[in-house]
Amino acid sequence: MRRLESSLTGCARAEHFHTVTPLLESWALSQVAGTTVFLKCENVQPAGSFKIRGIGHFCQEMAKKGCRHLVCSSGGNAGIAAAYAARKLGIPATIVLPEGTSLQVVWDEASLKAQELATRDGWVNVPPFDHPLIWEGHASLVRELKAALGTPPGALVLAVGGGGLLAGVSAGLAEVGWQHVPIIAVETQGAHCFNAAVKAGRLVTLPDITSVAKSLGAKTVAARALACVQELEIISEVVEDVQAVSAVQQFLDDERMLVEPACGAALAVIYSGLLGRLQAEGRLRPSLASVVVIVCGGNSIDGGGLQALKARLGQS
Repeated sequence: MRRLESSLTGCARAEHFHTVTPLLESWALSQVAGTTVFLKCENVQPAGSFKIRGIGHFCQEMAKKGCRHLVCSSGGNAGIAAAYAARKLGIPATIVLPEGTSLQVVWDEASLKAQELATRDGWVNVPPFDHPLIWEGHASLVRELKAALGTPPGALVLAVGGGGLLAGVSAGLAEVGWQHVPIIAVETQGAHCFNAAVKAGRLVTLPDITSVAKSLGAKTVAARALACVQELEIISEVVEDVQAVSAVQQFLDDERMLVEPACGAALAVIYSGLLGRLQAEGRLRPSLASVVVIVCGGNSIDGGGLQALKARLGQS
């Protein structure tokens, strides 16, 4: 039995933990956008979000170097991905959260405890978004887009939290020769650390996360994400919580998939008419071959949670 377990663990260290996710054409969103909209469905990853791409890759590389215990300062998508990777690798994981917070809340302060634990022999801290191996893993998403589409889309829409997905997608676009594809990088008001940094021209730390999109809850974006603005065409936009939650409900009605508000921020680019406004303002081409929306995940939501968010925001 031990020999079999050892063999399985060895396989886990060699194979990717993420799956090739569906790229689906959405009739409903295409009608709203006035152009073909494709959905890159990262919400069907085995750990529930795109995070398993980067974090899975990071954990596998650390295991090769002798890591015996993983620690991660996130009870959200990153923590779930780290726990999933640890289980696949056959090593223990410790997920750190500030005492007294909801499991859906991710605060930067938890990283201090994680860093402290990672000083123990054989323990490795899993950064939720800020590490080159994380970005390298996320770049796999763009290779899948290239394989599925062949030709580049007119724009790519994604949500920004700490900036790991943005940094990885940017690297992937450069890798496949699609660096000319505009990225619409979206946040919710109250979790807009990237937009604040873009406007200031430097990293900005938000005093608090006030948005309901807690999965976007980094107070400071990764420096690499900000640097990407100088290398690619990145349009930073902020939507209101009410727009993100409304998009979650509309997406559920249209596609029968329930996603979290962080993902709703990206979907709101289509549903709120923001895409059309960017075209009207000349910030995007008036005619787009297609638009790809990264449906980043749906771990921190259920039916009751959606109803509670709508009630809190005054939506019926």
